[in-house]
Amino acid sequence: MKSIWKGAISFGLVSIPVQLYSATEEHGVSFRQVHAADGGRIRYRRFCELEDREVQYAEITRAYETEDGELVVLTPEDLAELPLPSKKIIDVVGFEEVGFFDPIQFSRAYYVKAADAAAAKPYVLLREALKRSGRVAVVKVALRNREAPALVRVLEEEDVLVLHTMLWPDEVRSAQAVAPDEKVTVRRQELDMVDSLMDALGGYDPEEFTDEYREAVEALVASKEGIAPLPKEAAAGEERGQVIDLMSALEASVQAARDKRGGTAAPRKKAAAKKTTAKKTAGTKTTGTKTAGTKKTAAKKTGTAGKKTAAKTAGKKTAKKTTRKPGKAA
Repeated sequence: MKSIWKGAISFGLVSIPVQLYSATEEHGVSFRQVHAADGGRIRYRRFCELEDREVQYAEITRAYETEDGELVVLTPEDLAELPLPSKKIIDVVGFEEVGFFDPIQFSRAYYVKAADAAAAKPYVLLREALKRSGRVAVVKVALRNREAPALVRVLEEEDVLVLHTMLWPDEVRSAQAVAPDEKVTVRRQELDMVDSLMDALGGYDPEEFTDEYREAVEALVASKEGIAPLPKEAAAGEERGQVIDLMSALEASVQAARDKRGGTAAPRKKAAAKKTTAKKTAGTKTTGTKTAGTKKTAAKKTGTAGKKTAAKTAGKKTAKKTTRKPGKAA
């Protein structure tokens, strides 16, 4: 792996030289655009609309578009001189319990590596302190031309630190518009049946999940190349209409799940103790201070960056598995 950032984690008077590595990579299907008539590749050219000519990449710089449409040109030198401490420093501004942040706020994940032998001792010290306290470090970092809040936690399966960049509170949309409009009541028998269905379905097994779309595209490509015949179309499943009898549908679902698993239900895990959710206001994020505020998962938009992430949800500590769950940081 190639490091994408070099700098230091700073907390108190302690500085830990570190390097960041991308922790994930996607393996989706990639297409190219071609001319439908003859299959020729489509190319895009960089064109200056004022001079009406093609320009080379070396002639291109950046510009910021204002609200009235004016373009303010910014050179690489201008951007390099920005007074931004987080360009090379991951500044620890506080600590929170594992599960404090809602996963909806997470953006990308990076492995944190000690930059040299001298950094190993303070690195391990921070790692062990986080493990013993059950907390995560709340930090600010500038990556890929963007400053963002982030957290540093311990990936216990591999005993390394992981940095998760997060969205600003005003970048998380409110969920009020998608919540059910009417008050709905459910019976205890229905809840019990859903519990039975969850037990019958069992837990997460990564070996049971495949990218069927990718496999279908690869099979289609192989058939067009004459390498293999196109697989027969899978039988269409029974069309699902509106559920009239919820209990009957649940009972049938439970039976189908048990039949699929060989007539046995997965053992139910002991439920984790519920944790009271406390919300915090998205205040200006200049230090690690916090203010009490409204109970909303997504903080209201305030129009300025530099705000403290606002949602706190009850979280479960990451299960120790060989395969890690994507998108979960606790």
